[in-house]
Amino acid sequence: MDILAVLNLSEVALYFSNMSMFPLFDLAYYIVSILYLKYEPGSVDVSCRNPIASWLCAMLYCFASYIMADVLLGESPLRYFNTSHILLATAVWYLIFYCPLNLFYKCVAFMPVKLVLTAMKEVVRVHKISVGVDHAHHAYHHGWIIMVLVGWAKGAGIALISNFEQLIRRVWKPESNEFLNMSFPTKASLVGAVIFTLQQTHWLSISKHNIVFLFTIFMVVTKVFMTATHSQGSPFAPIEAFICPIVFGTAWGTYDDHDRVCSRDNMQSSPPCNQSPYTAKTKEDLNEGTRKKCKKTE
Repeated sequence: MDILAVLNLSEVALYFSNMSMFPLFDLAYYIVSILYLKYEPGSVDVSCRNPIASWLCAMLYCFASYIMADVLLGESPLRYFNTSHILLATAVWYLIFYCPLNLFYKCVAFMPVKLVLTAMKEVVRVHKISVGVDHAHHAYHHGWIIMVLVGWAKGAGIALISNFEQLIRRVWKPESNEFLNMSFPTKASLVGAVIFTLQQTHWLSISKHNIVFLFTIFMVVTKVFMTATHSQGSPFAPIEAFICPIVFGTAWGTYDDHDRVCSRDNMQSSPPCNQSPYTAKTKEDLNEGTRKKCKKTE
């Protein structure tokens, strides 16, 4: 890319894209993933009552992206479960949940340390998206949708199967379905999968290592800022607010609880939700009509 060449960053981007993720970056990925697991309601109780179930949830948080990608490609989901990765993730799980006095948890949850670990996790996320698209391209050279799906699964695996993981913890929250309410990492993983797919199919005349470098910077800066400020917003919100009313006729995420109540009432043959308030019958109107009818009967 011309900008990186002018700034003498081409070699940096090339070295960065070829950098090994194991063990340092993978360790940070496991720590942050299992740290988020401990934040989930009921996860501490499960670790006390059933350590095996807690360990299984932790492994899903660490390796769900590999499992989903391999299932989509029809390959064995056990390929990545080698001894070193499993032992490293298991050690992190044990220290976060069972370390005396919660010392390890307090250290990694300390905000400056957590920000560094979060940045390292996003480096791994982008690397996994890139590798997932490459893997799908080797199997399906013209399968655009397959490349995007595999790259998306690599970047946001645990989020996409969060409901299955919740069942292991005996928690059922259908309203938390990631497809209905996507978080920023899930949206960003989808965008990244599309970008890497366009590059892989030669629709973007940019080298892969430059895209990895630039997209990693975007993910690291955004996620670190959101973690530091405890923000739940998304940098994609202004784009969604502009595009969705034009393409879909409504803003993204405007279908709230009120709309669900209206839909339920429509199924029960009540007045349409978009009916004018001056023509729709309310409960008070119906009660008043019933009282008048009773008086006439008397």
